This record gives sequence, structure tokens and C-alpha cells, in this order.
Amino acid sequence: MESRAIAKYVRISPRKMKPIVDMVRGMNTDEALAILEFTPRTGADILLKVIKSARANAENNHEMDTDKLYIAEVYANQAPTMKRWRAASMGRGVKILKRTSHVGVVLKER
Repeated sequence: MESRAIAKYVRISPRKMKPIVDMVRGMNTDEALAILEFTPRTGADILLKVIKSARANAENNHEMDTDKLYIAEVYANQAPTMKRWRAASMGRGVKILKRTSHVGVVLKER
């Protein structure tokens, strides 16, 4: 039995999310939530929200015991990139790439 939650089109690049994702992979949910609570990075807040959502799904939809849950899978994949233009010197335009992510969590019982 597994429970999952996905946050799509999050406005943070996968390159900034992946170190945070790697930090909590394989941990118990209580442990991971405690670590993410005090991690001073923007991606930690996003991942915290996704883990809480997956935990609520496990409790309410699948009747799983929340004390036995651990993070079986966690990922931050690349989502579509927004392309913007900025004025540069000598009448040129410079491309700005605003990258987005899909952040997902799968919880299982031990």
C-alpha cells in the first residue's frame, strides 16, 4: 500500500530542489518533517507541504498508520520552462529562462 502527492509547476528550478530531496530520501516522515522545518531553503517549504499532503492522503484515503510511514520515493523533475526576454545593450534582447519543477513524494508503511 502506498500514498502519493505531487506538486506540479512549482516555480523553483530542479537544480535547487534536488539537494533538499536527496536529504530526506528514505527517512521516516516524522524525521523528514522535523529536518525540513528548520532547513533555511525555499525548496524545503515546498517539499514540506508535499510530504504533509501525502501523509494526509495515507491517513484519510488509505487508513495507513502515520507512525510507520517512510519516504519510499521522492523526486524533483523538470517541468516546462517559461521563456522571457530582457532588454540588453545595443538594442538586443537577452533570453531569461524561468525554470519550474514537478515535486512528488511516495510514502509506504514499514
